[in-house]
Amino acid sequence: MPDILHRVGVKSSTHDVYRALTTIDGLAGWWTVTTSGDSTVGGRIHFQFGDRGAFDMKVLELVPGQRVLWDVVDGPAEWVGTKVSFDLRQDDEQATVMFKHAGWAEPVEFMHHCSTKWATFLMSLKAMIETGTGTPMPDDVRITVNWD
Repeated sequence: MPDILHRVGVKSSTHDVYRALTTIDGLAGWWTVTTSGDSTVGGRIHFQFGDRGAFDMKVLELVPGQRVLWDVVDGPAEWVGTKVSFDLRQDDEQATVMFKHAGWAEPVEFMHHCSTKWATFLMSLKAMIETGTGTPMPDDVRITVNWD
């Protein structure tokens, strides 16, 4: 099964990155402004992307300053049953984020699209933490002319 993998360095602490990944306000600041739900272990977080669609993630694991793991329980068929993880480590003044969207059945064109979008949103996470301003949906970077 193919996975989407990204690595991003953030001039910050893993504590600040972890907070951005585990609070509704933090998630809304870099991924989509219409984020709601319960971000505790066993909870379900809803990410709405306007008329582009939505995703629901069940929070499987939270290790403060180290790891966030979600199970995709609702959304596009290609996403349901996949896992999204953020593994964090401190490297001097940099928090390193090792991102994985694992368990895709096959590398369909939508996976290529999602890989690019994940990269843009991870850069939004970096910007939000380093400058105070991210580019969550609806202000995200568009990667196609008439869809996304």
